[in-house]
Amino acid sequence: MMTDNINVLIIDDDEDDYFITSDYLKNIPGKNFIIEWCYNYKNALDEIKREKHDVFLVDYRLGAKTGIDLIKEAVKLETDVPFIILTGKGDINIDEEAMSLGAFDYLVKGELSSEKLERSIRYSIDRARTLNELKAKEKKYRNIFDKSSDAIFVTDDKLCFTEINTAFSNILSCNEHALFKVKLTELFTDNHLSRKLTEELKHKGSIENRQAEIRYKKNKPVPCIISATKEKDAEGKAYYQGVIHDISFIKQAERANLRAEKLAATGRLVRTLAHEVRNPINNINLACEHLRSIDNSEENGLYLDIIYRNSGRINELIKELLNSSRPAEMQLTDCVLQSVIDEIINAAKDRISLKNIALQVDYPSELINVNADFDKITIALLNILINAVEAIEHDKGRISIRVKNDKANSFIEITDNGSGISEDSLHRLFEPYYTSKRNGIGLGLASTLNIIQAHNGSVEVISEPGRSTTFAVTLPVKNKPL
Repeated sequence: MMTDNINVLIIDDDEDDYFITSDYLKNIPGKNFIIEWCYNYKNALDEIKREKHDVFLVDYRLGAKTGIDLIKEAVKLETDVPFIILTGKGDINIDEEAMSLGAFDYLVKGELSSEKLERSIRYSIDRARTLNELKAKEKKYRNIFDKSSDAIFVTDDKLCFTEINTAFSNILSCNEHALFKVKLTELFTDNHLSRKLTEELKHKGSIENRQAEIRYKKNKPVPCIISATKEKDAEGKAYYQGVIHDISFIKQAERANLRAEKLAATGRLVRTLAHEVRNPINNINLACEHLRSIDNSEENGLYLDIIYRNSGRINELIKELLNSSRPAEMQLTDCVLQSVIDEIINAAKDRISLKNIALQVDYPSELINVNADFDKITIALLNILINAVEAIEHDKGRISIRVKNDKANSFIEITDNGSGISEDSLHRLFEPYYTSKRNGIGLGLASTLNIIQAHNGSVEVISEPGRSTTFAVTLPVKNKPL
């Protein structure tokens, strides 16, 4: 419904037509029109910019310009005020062009009356108000759509993307435009699950909170929860809309908790075994000493030395096992992460050179400071780098070390193009005494995990057997409480 006071700007270069139109407005009962006149195209644009009017009545002929030209300029100014075109005679082409450009109505001057003008102004203002409300709502929901941390998408009936938000491309680590070239179904890593979810979505009309894993081409797989519904547009054509929630951090936390539980259980077992083994070892050593005191002959001494050496070796293994399961004691200082990486590269450079491995290091422009025990974190990252070197068994080896950070954390990625790690081995990689090496005892990566967790950090491993392996280490930056 229109307000009592309505500001009208008549844009017409003919003064007589202005007076006629004004009289029609003044004869409309129950409304108070505040009428202004503008007969110049340039001045009309200035008035439009002032945004003080409720409606514009625009003559089609404005000297060298036309009312259509004025509407085009007004569209560029993003005005929300409705335009009504007035013309001396009806022309369907002008009518259609004006309406397509944004005019709200088209009236022939010779057919004007107070009733027609009142109805046209009322409908135009009401329609403009409705459109403005819709624009405001669209802006609000668009803002939610664009700034959501969850991936939001719309697809056509063939599940090809028609609209996605920024979070979607961020989650999949790809260019936004690239996703418009693929279907939703092509993102699932499990083809069987992809077919199952597609059938359910098409026939039941929705899927809700379904766990899946998605990725773009060869990028890192992303565990997620997906919900989607089937809808129909104004023309009755089906489309799909949905939300994908990235649960990488939840899965990472679950794996970290599982590792912590395993390490705790291993620690309890190790301490029990150490106690049980050390008792008989001590008895063996005491017995050896007694035998040596009774008979210190050369022949007996040879065998007693063998017993001593091997019982000593057992004691050393027990110490190593206890150290791998015991929380590492940290001497935290302010460390520059790039210096730590330089140190591990220097320590491993001979091994890298012997295998002719190409090493690429990518540092950010600024130095990254972390609260860390320099020696301990160096040992942990060196273990990872040495594992990368040993995983390469061909003459085209490549290792890349990438360092980056955000406000809370620093990230170190060590990637090799070696033999990769099988799915079964991946789950057991950080378990004490698990190893795939011939001469290894399996404490290196267990110790690495222990040190990184003592720094309130985490480590994730992504591997494609036969292609590559990436160790992704996260450490809190300086001043983050440990």
